[in-house]
Parts: sequence; C-alpha cells; structure tokens
Amino acid sequence: MNNSNTHRNVHFWYYIKEGFLSVIKNGFKSFALIFTMTACMLIMGCFALLSLNVSNIISKFEDENIILAYVDERLDEATAVSVKSDLVKIPNIASVNFVSRKEAMDSFVAQYPDKTRFVDIDESVFRHRYQVYVEDVSLMAETADAVRSTAGIAKITVNLTVAAGFVMVQRVVTAVSLGLIAILLVISLFMMSNTIKIAAYDRRNEIAIMRMVGATKRFIRNPFLFEGFILGVVAAMLAFILQIMIYHFVTIKAADAAMANLISMVQFSVVTVPMLLSFGAIGLGVGFIGSGTAIRKYLKV
Repeated sequence: MNNSNTHRNVHFWYYIKEGFLSVIKNGFKSFALIFTMTACMLIMGCFALLSLNVSNIISKFEDENIILAYVDERLDEATAVSVKSDLVKIPNIASVNFVSRKEAMDSFVAQYPDKTRFVDIDESVFRHRYQVYVEDVSLMAETADAVRSTAGIAKITVNLTVAAGFVMVQRVVTAVSLGLIAILLVISLFMMSNTIKIAAYDRRNEIAIMRMVGATKRFIRNPFLFEGFILGVVAAMLAFILQIMIYHFVTIKAADAAMANLISMVQFSVVTVPMLLSFGAIGLGVGFIGSGTAIRKYLKV
C-alpha cells in the first residue's frame, strides 16, 4: 500500500513538473493562449454581468411601474372596493392597491408646497382607483387589456412603450450573450487544442519510444492534461481579477452618470462566487478537453 501511494505521489509531481516545463518551453504560444482565453472569459463575463444588470433594472421597473385603473365614477366606495376581488384573479397580477378619492386628493395636494390653492377642491373631483402591480413586465400589454375589461373599471393609464423597450433590450442582450459565450468557448477549445497539439508534435518521437517500452497511455497523457490545467487556471484567475477591476471602474462611472438615480448596478459581491466558479470551470474544462483531444492521436502507437 505504501509503495503504491509513493508511486502515485512520484507520478503526480512528475506530471506537474512536465506540465510546467511544457508551458515554459512553449513560451509565446502559452502566453498567446492564456491571453486569448483570458480575453474570451472577460467578454463572457462582461456580457453575463450586462444581462444580469438589465434583468435587475427590469425587475425594479416591474416593482415601480404600475397600471392605474380608474373606477367608474358612478360607483360608491363600497362597490369600488369590491372590484378588487376581480382584479386579483387576473393572471400576472402581483398586487392590487385600492386608492380612495380622498387618498388620491391628499396625494395630489401633497405634491405642491402651497396648499391654500386647493382649499376649495372637493374629493369628488377625483376617482377611486387601483394601483395594479404586475409580475412579468413583458406581459404588461395583455395584463392591461384584462384590467381594462374588468367590470367597474372605466379607464386605465399605463406606459407600455417603456415596458416594451426594457423587455426588448433584455431579450437582445440575453441572445447576444448566449451566442457569444458559445462562440468564445469553441475558440478557446480550438486554441487550447492547437497549442497542445504543437507540444505533442514536438515530442512525438519521445511519445512513440515511451509507448514501445511499455509506458501506459495515462502516464504519457497526464503531463499534457496538467499543461492544459495550468494554462486554464492561469487564464481563469487573470480573467477574474481583470473582471473585478473593470466592473469596479464601470460601477464608479455609472454612479457618477446623470442617470445614476435610474440605474443601480448589482454589487460584484453578489456574483463573486458564481463568477469565480464559472471562470474556473471554463478554464479547467477547456484545458482538459482541449489537451485530451489534442494528444489522442499520438497515443495510437
């Protein structure tokens, strides 16, 4: 048992040493691959964060954007309150808030510093209304139509243009993000595979001799897998560090912008662990898959 563990440890350190030596030996090729993978992961990360922030903005918009549903002025307050039971049954309704004529008048008057101009205004000039909040802003138009057709509702006001604009932006960003991530993963795999292929080609005679003297495929393959592992991990760590710096810079600029009161960016601390795990998984996956694919044909001896 001890001899078996000793052999495993010797092999493990041999794989690491050979992996590092191969990375150093390839020099510029290794640097170019790390640079390419880092750039690919950075682009993936930036679009993922953009998609996350757009979704966050839309989520806040859903919380703030409401459908104002005005009750038929011929209905008394008790009947107007009863309309709520029909509104809450409509799909995509998150919550419904009844606002009486008096509450509507008080809210209107509160917007002006000079209250004396409104002393002769009676609450009867206002209508009972409902503030209707939706769950999914992309279904705002359908929900607005359902609210409008509810018995007891005379008219509604809703900003469908802004809602549609945000939804379109979210869909475009999500589609572009997924497309870019797929393309960049293929590019990273291709670059990794080519780099390992070059390293394996340079050592093709050595590999052939090792196979003929009885070396196992695993013993020959593992140094190349560790090379891919090292390149992938280095690229992932560089990408993560640069992503933090770039996002911090963009967050500061967004806070100083004129629309800072409308745009609140997600804190990086919220996505630190998922981002680190994602970059690590991409780096390791590309490293192992790319190197494993590249060395395969040289083991057929």
